[in-house]
Amino acid sequence: MDFKTEVTRLINEFLLTRPDLFLIDLKISASSDITVILDGDNGVSLQDCLDASRAVEFNLDREVHDFGLQVMSSGLSEPLESPRQFRKNIGRTLDIVLTDDSKIEGQLVHVDDEKITIRLAYRRPKLVGKGKEDVVEDKDISYSEIKKALVAIKF
Repeated sequence: MDFKTEVTRLINEFLLTRPDLFLIDLKISASSDITVILDGDNGVSLQDCLDASRAVEFNLDREVHDFGLQVMSSGLSEPLESPRQFRKNIGRTLDIVLTDDSKIEGQLVHVDDEKITIRLAYRRPKLVGKGKEDVVEDKDISYSEIKKALVAIKF
């Protein structure tokens, strides 16, 4: 079994014991530096990262393959990719770049396996008469239309 396959197997075995956690990314560099990025339905604690690290490190033989290992949680600067990540962020404001490079900011109100629904709030000219009116509308966006989605950080 090659090195990447073995690491993938070990991470997947660990995740079977922790159904609240899921893998975002697994990278192995040419110099055998392993980077594991996890997320969880209720966040990822330092202990979760330690447990995942031990599940890999204690089951690989450094005599056979020398490696570096880093396990971390997906941070706010990481884009949302899976429906599971979107689901845990319902109610939060997202900044979304679509595949046509247009940008949308709105509150995530619904997630399913094919699309997300964003609540947009904006002002537009009145359809009848002068002045502007407030508009709130829900917009469905399929995952294939999303180039990048980040949780908006407001201060």
